[in-house]
Amino acid sequence: MSGGDVELIDLAKSFGRMRAVDGINLHIPGGEFFSLLGSSGCGKTTTLRMIAGFEQPTGGMILLDGADMTGMPPHRRPVNTVFQSYALFPHLNVFDNVAFGLRRAKIESGEVKRRVNEALALVQLTEFERRRPSQMSGGQQQRVALARALVLKPAVLLLDEPLGALDARLRKQLQLELKTLQQQVGITFVYVTHDQEEALTMSDRIAIMSEGHIEQVASPQEMYEAPATIFVADFLGVSNLMTAKALGKDEKGRCRIRLGQFDLVAGQGEVKGGDTKATIRPERVRLEPHGTPGQNRIPGMVERWVYLGNSVQLIVRLETGDTVQALLQNSGDEIPYRAGTPVQVHLPPEALRVLADTGARLALETAEQEDL
Repeated sequence: MSGGDVELIDLAKSFGRMRAVDGINLHIPGGEFFSLLGSSGCGKTTTLRMIAGFEQPTGGMILLDGADMTGMPPHRRPVNTVFQSYALFPHLNVFDNVAFGLRRAKIESGEVKRRVNEALALVQLTEFERRRPSQMSGGQQQRVALARALVLKPAVLLLDEPLGALDARLRKQLQLELKTLQQQVGITFVYVTHDQEEALTMSDRIAIMSEGHIEQVASPQEMYEAPATIFVADFLGVSNLMTAKALGKDEKGRCRIRLGQFDLVAGQGEVKGGDTKATIRPERVRLEPHGTPGQNRIPGMVERWVYLGNSVQLIVRLETGDTVQALLQNSGDEIPYRAGTPVQVHLPPEALRVLADTGARLALETAEQEDL
């Protein structure tokens, strides 16, 4: 299916003095699985509701395939929404729930039956058409809600945390099914979630939002491996964030930084000088015997470790005073580290990234918000 190109231009929404969405610009190509990720109150659901037409912007434009949808009512937009609550009609069976929108549109009965059966086949509920919602599990109800939305053949499907009410195991299963379904139907999915794993698992691209702003838009791999801001590095997954001083570039163009009394090289990031943050993911930290020589090595001591099943998380206090986490895969061997074990902590240059310390900018923005 072609179409489904979404563009937000300087989109803003205020509730009184509070700016829920603060002039965001975003382009979502047709056929993409795109996620808006962020904590509660960041503006992601408000953005979704404006695309759907349930909220009217206080500024900016919403374009769908180049057409301005900004002032158009929800029922005239070629989009459909799946909510966390599913909102199924309890007195109707599965077939009639899915057929409801088609019948309201006065589609001929033979076409209704064909399209409903097609939608139920997509979500693997062909044999459940006579059941009532109360006779179905949460995961099955979620599939009915998806079929009801897809049967209308929208250009864009909006999903507002549709897996949030399910248990963890079922969520993992449906994450994969939802991504497969999106690839089958080929329409644009705009997915709102606060769950990082959901966003990483399903999305072609992710936008991380904070306080009404978009912090970064990138593929899941780029977002995780190359966070653009301190907020993204700290929000997505687990990051070791350490305060450092930027010293310039080495002969290979890499950033030279000073962490405490130790000079390190960071192969990722770009800073001009002064205060900075150095970040590295726990799985990229290497623990070596105490005293091991070489670049980017700092003495430390294991404070504690936590058994996670498939891995072991170690908390290490560096000689600089910083605390870092290291992640060791569970190989079945005895864990060689105990509390008090001295180690050499290797922070490989290619895994170490520097980010400008944006604390002053964030403090200024917060002050400006409070003045409004």
